[in-house]
Order: sequence, then C-alpha cells, then structure tokens
Amino acid sequence: MFIKITMNDKEKIFIEQIEDIIDTFEKNGAVLQKDPDLSLEGEILANNLNTRILAVIMRITGTNSEYYRQAIDTLSNTNINYPMARLLRLFGVVTGLYNDLKAGYLKSLSELFHAEIFSDYIEMAEYLLEEGYKVPAAVITGSTLEEHLRKLCIKNVIDIERIKGGKTVPKKADTLNSELAKQKVYSKLEQKNITAWLDLRNKAAHGQYSEYDNSQVKQMITGVRDFFIRNHA
Repeated sequence: MFIKITMNDKEKIFIEQIEDIIDTFEKNGAVLQKDPDLSLEGEILANNLNTRILAVIMRITGTNSEYYRQAIDTLSNTNINYPMARLLRLFGVVTGLYNDLKAGYLKSLSELFHAEIFSDYIEMAEYLLEEGYKVPAAVITGSTLEEHLRKLCIKNVIDIERIKGGKTVPKKADTLNSELAKQKVYSKLEQKNITAWLDLRNKAAHGQYSEYDNSQVKQMITGVRDFFIRNHA
C-alpha cells in the first residue's frame, strides 16, 4: 500500500485542540456544576462545549468510532434530564480520547480505511494504463480524487451538499476543491493541480480522447497519489 499514515504532527494538533476544550471546561466547570439546571449564560457555555467536543471527536476519529458513538448517544439520550449531566458525560468521552491519543493508542481508522481503498483504485488505474487503456485509467483516478475531496471536506467540517431549487444536491468537485483551498486545508498550488486533474478526467469521460495522452494520465496518477499522501482523509 503506497500511503503511510504518519500522525505525529496531527496528533500534536489534535491534543492541543482537546487541551483547549479541557482548559475551558476547567475554568468554567465549578460555576456550571453549581447551576445544574443552567441559566441562559450557563446553557450557552454548555452548548458551546458540547458542540466543540462533538466536532473534535468527529475530526479525529470519524463517525464510525466508539468515541463518536458514545458522544452521539449522550447527546440524544432523553433519560439524561440535566444539561450539566450530559456535558459531564460528553467531557468523559473526550478525555478518554485525549488519554488514548497521548498514549499513542489512536490511529484514525477512517483514514486507514480510505487509504486502503484509494490505494487499490490507484493501482487499478496504473494497471489499466500499462495495458493501454488510458480512458478508464483517467476516469478511475479522477473519480477516486473526487471522493477523496469529499472525505477531506467531511474531515474539515465543510458541507458537501447545497440547496438548489429547494432540493439538497451534492456539490461539484470543483466547488469542493475551491472551498478546501479557501479553508487552507491545502495550498492554492494544490488547488490548481486538482483543477487540471479533474479537467483531464472530464475529457476522458466525455470522449475527448485526442485532448490528452498516456504520459499526461501517468502524471495525473502520480500527482493524485502524492496528493493523497500529503492530505489524509
């Protein structure tokens, strides 16, 4: 598999994010615990912490982890009558994640899973190109890239859908690319490269076979592979 997950730098960032939440909780926890029913000010603070805790759990572990499941169960549990009790349980989940992260026990299962899947598709595209099938090689690589952009948006809390004519529709890959660059998930140079790769994919998908050659598809595959390595989802 070509993608190696190195989480050291990301782990430090994640740990800092959780420590900021812990610091906020500890500074305000005594006040909140004296007000279990929560005044308006207390409710705003508790909701803010709930949202931040859920967001950081989703950002670090994805939506298929035990941490995320417990957080959602806590927030949706109608048997928890006091807002402060809900916040305390949620705080327990995020501190558990924090301890596992600091101990080095955590790797994002969603990232590892996506890396495995994307690796398989890129290898398929390489094989097809070697066999002389540049069209499916380009289409597979471009479609895999588009799905990766969606995963990056989800990871970075960027909407992948929009409202059009009263209906919810998926955002186009170019739009996702633009919004990811705008949020500085990756650089403007990366954005330009992705625009070119998506354009090549579209040419392949629409039968414009003379608009590109095998060497350009090969460069696309290599570029997309390197992009995946730099930007895990």
